[in-house]
Amino acid sequence: MPTSGRRAVSKPATSGDRAAHFPAIEKKYGKPVSHWLKLLADLGDAKYPQQIALLRERHEFSQAHANALVMFARGSTSSKRFASPSEYFASIGPAKAKTIRAIIGAIRKKHPHLELVMAWNQPMLRHGERYVFGMSASSNHLLIAPWDAKVLKSLSAKLKSYDVNKKTVKIPIDWKVDAALLDAMIRPQLSIGGNAKGAAPRKSSGKSLKKSSKKTSRKSSR
Repeated sequence: MPTSGRRAVSKPATSGDRAAHFPAIEKKYGKPVSHWLKLLADLGDAKYPQQIALLRERHEFSQAHANALVMFARGSTSSKRFASPSEYFASIGPAKAKTIRAIIGAIRKKHPHLELVMAWNQPMLRHGERYVFGMSASSNHLLIAPWDAKVLKSLSAKLKSYDVNKKTVKIPIDWKVDAALLDAMIRPQLSIGGNAKGAAPRKSSGKSLKKSSKKTSRKSSR
């Protein structure tokens, strides 16, 4: 409803979409976003501080603009915090969500006790208090990651046809789920806790503890 002849002032996007910063970035720094994303890609496996430093120190980016580009390049296209996996799936599009759901389904078919939770704003599979597997969606691919980087080294022969970083494996959005490969990533991590067969961790029986304590007290009273 118009109230006056004042000119409307556009407000910055508050949806959490990192791409909302792109028009301002292109206008302020004079190059297309693809140029900056390529610079970040040329850094290889550089960590977040190094990527931020490249933009801020060499190209005088503001922290907000540098963070938007770096996080987008690292696969986090939104700063919105997702309360549940279903919220996350709804944000990444049906094709990506379908593949990630299929990955989760293949893993939990063999290890049904694994819990699907949100951590670091992405879906994770957890065994008790330990994270064992993570997934995330980037603009043109997906990333899967067994929580123990040593697992990737042990599977180097099976991963020759994949693009493997230190902690993640890049897969296409329409990846044909390899259940055997996923199981090979999960199973060694479960065996760390003495639970290689995929059963839920057993809790100590209170009755057995009471019996053992009674036996100990009897022996001490003799």
